[in-house]
Amino acid sequence: MSDCIFCRILAGGAPVSFVYRDERCAAFMDIQPVTAGHLLVIPNRHAADLSELDPEDGAQIFRVGQRLAAALRRSGLPCEGVNLFLADGVAAGQEIFHVHLHVIPRFRGDGFGLRFPPTYGQHPSRVELDETAGRIKEALQRR
Repeated sequence: MSDCIFCRILAGGAPVSFVYRDERCAAFMDIQPVTAGHLLVIPNRHAADLSELDPEDGAQIFRVGQRLAAALRRSGLPCEGVNLFLADGVAAGQEIFHVHLHVIPRFRGDGFGLRFPPTYGQHPSRVELDETAGRIKEALQRR
């Protein structure tokens, strides 16, 4: 996909600082890091979103993300914790439509965080939870 920046990176058509690469995925430095050491892990085969992602590629992305999180903790960079973040779709904040897992080193006072909606502290009833679970179970069976 010539219009995909991540595909161009993988093909050698854009500058990159790789930290890992295998037959299924690659990991490299994010050029707009949240914190120093912010990495992206992507599948080598283009998949715009999770519905297009080969399950084995997805599994490898998370295995590599886990290894990178451990490496970040050993790296000497400020890293008291790690966030793994994957946005799937515009509403979730996806901006580049090639699946990518962010591996973000975190430390107290880094200024990054998640914001919850005002309704976050309100717990739905068990009936609502059961109804929602039922809808998801039905959707799983339709696959």
